[in-house]
Amino acid sequence: MSRILVIGGYGGFGARLTRRLLAAGHEILVAGRNGDKAAAFCNGLDHAEPVVADRDHGIGLVMARHRPDLVIDAAGPFQGSGYIVPEACVAMSIPYLDLADARDFVCGIDALDQQARAARVAIISGASSVPALSGAIVRRLAADLSQVDSIEMALSASNRASAGKSIAEAMLSYIGQPVRLWRGKRWETVHGWQELRRETMLVEGIGLAGRLVGIADVPDHAIAPEALPGRPAVTFRAGTELDFQMASLWLLSWPVRWGWLRSLLPLRRALMVLYRASARLGGDRSGMTITLEGRRGDAGVERRWTIVATNGEGPEIPTLAAEILAGRILAGRVTPGARHAWYEMEPEDFEPLFARLAVRHETVERAVPPPLYARVMAARFERLPPSVRTLHNVHGDDGAAGEGTVERGSNPLARLAGWLVRFPPSGTYPLHVSFAERNGAETWTRRFGRHRFHSTLSQRGDRIVERFGPLRFAFALPSYDQGLTMELAGWSAFGIPVPRFLAPRIEAREWQDEVGRFRFLVAIRAPLIGAIVRYTGWLLPVSL
Repeated sequence: MSRILVIGGYGGFGARLTRRLLAAGHEILVAGRNGDKAAAFCNGLDHAEPVVADRDHGIGLVMARHRPDLVIDAAGPFQGSGYIVPEACVAMSIPYLDLADARDFVCGIDALDQQARAARVAIISGASSVPALSGAIVRRLAADLSQVDSIEMALSASNRASAGKSIAEAMLSYIGQPVRLWRGKRWETVHGWQELRRETMLVEGIGLAGRLVGIADVPDHAIAPEALPGRPAVTFRAGTELDFQMASLWLLSWPVRWGWLRSLLPLRRALMVLYRASARLGGDRSGMTITLEGRRGDAGVERRWTIVATNGEGPEIPTLAAEILAGRILAGRVTPGARHAWYEMEPEDFEPLFARLAVRHETVERAVPPPLYARVMAARFERLPPSVRTLHNVHGDDGAAGEGTVERGSNPLARLAGWLVRFPPSGTYPLHVSFAERNGAETWTRRFGRHRFHSTLSQRGDRIVERFGPLRFAFALPSYDQGLTMELAGWSAFGIPVPRFLAPRIEAREWQDEVGRFRFLVAIRAPLIGAIVRYTGWLLPVSL
C-alpha cells in the first residue's frame, strides 16, 4: 500500500481527491494547517491519518518524518506561490503532483527539471482541469489540422458546489489585473474578469444556458500558442453561476484596472460572507467547453468539446488527472523530470472516471464558412490583388503590422466625434491590426502606437456592415484590378435608420502597392463639421 501525503487533503478539492485515492487502495496522510479539521475529516475513514503541515513552513520536516511515496499539493492558491514543496520533494527524491492552475507557477516548474532528472523523480504541475484535461482535449481536437487559428475555452461552476477559500483567493488575485494573451499574432494585455461573454454549454440538449464568463489567467494561455501549428490565439474565461455575482466582480475589476486598488484580496473576507449568503441559490450543474478553429488543407474547421456535470459533481473533475497520474507515478510509469501536465494525458484516460460520475461530454464539428469578404464578394474576391486578398482571408484570428499616418480634424465637433470613436491624435505611428472572427463577424482592432480603436464587421446580403458602438454603416464593395473601395450604402444609429443626407462622407480604398504591400486610405468628413479623420498607411501579415 502506497502512502500519499495530500497537502490540503481536507479542503474543497483535496477532500474529493483524498476520498478517490483511498478508494483506489492508498494510505493517505491528510495534511493541513488545522489539525482539528484534519482529524475531523479522517474520522471514520480507514487508512486516512491526519497530519499538521504548512506547505510554506516546515513542510520538509513533515516529509522527512513520514517519508511518503508521493506528495500531492491540493491546497492552493498557487498564484504568487513559491516552489518550497516541489523543491523539498526533489531534495528527498519523492515524486510530486499538484492541482495548480496558476499560470506562472505551472509554467515555471521546469526550472526544477535538471534537479528532478538527477534525483530520478517526476515533478508534475497542473494535474487538474487546466492544463492536464484541457491539454488532452486541445491536442486531440487539433490532431489532423494543418493550422490552428484560435482556441476559446470557458468554465462555469455550479454555485452550490463552487469555491472554497483557496479558489476564491485565486480568483481575487487576478480580477482586474493585467493578463497577457496571444492575439492577432502578438502578445497583448487584457484584464482579469473583463470581456464578459455568455456561453451556452449543452450536451444533447442538457447543460447550461447562457452563463456569464470573464477572462481568467491560466497556464494554457502561455502553453497552447507555442505547442500548436499556426500559433493560435488562446482565450480562457471562467465564471460563477449567478449573473449578479459575475456583474459584481466585473464592477470591482475596474478599480483594480484603474489602479485605485492594488488587488481585491483585502476584500476576500467580506466577499466570502456575501458568497456564503447566496450559496443556496442556483443549481447543481457545472460545465466546460473548448472551441478550436483551424484549417485542414484549405478548408476551415471548427471543433467544440463540451462537458456538463450534474448532481453537484462538477468539482470532482479537477481531481481526476491527479488521481490518474498518482497511479502512474507510483507504478513507475512517469518519466522523471519537472514539467507541466499539458502533455501528460489523453482524452481516453479520463473515460473510466467520467463513467462513474454524473457527467456527459461530446465533440461536435462543423465546416467554417469562407471569410467575411469572400462571402460578400463571391467570385470577385479571388480576383483581388494577393496582398488585399490575404489580409481579408481571416480565419479565427490573425494580425498584420506596418505603419499608419493619422490626420485629425480641427473643428471642436470633429474632435468630439473622433474622441468618441477613439481615433488616435494626428501623427505617424507603428501600426498593428488584429482580426478576430466569431460567428461570421470580424472584429478589427487597430493600434496606432499606444492608441487603439476597434470596429466589428458583419454581412448583410451583398453589403459589409461596420459597427462603431451604436453606429452602423453599410458599404458596397466595388472592386478593380488594384483593389477595392467601400461605398456607403446606408447608416443607422441605435438601430434606427438615419437619412443619407446626414451621413458622413467616407472615402475608403484598399490596394496593393508596387512592392506588394497592402495599402489603405480612409477619410471621413461630416456635413457642417468638415474633416473628422484621415488615416492611411501600409500593412503586411505578421510572419511567425
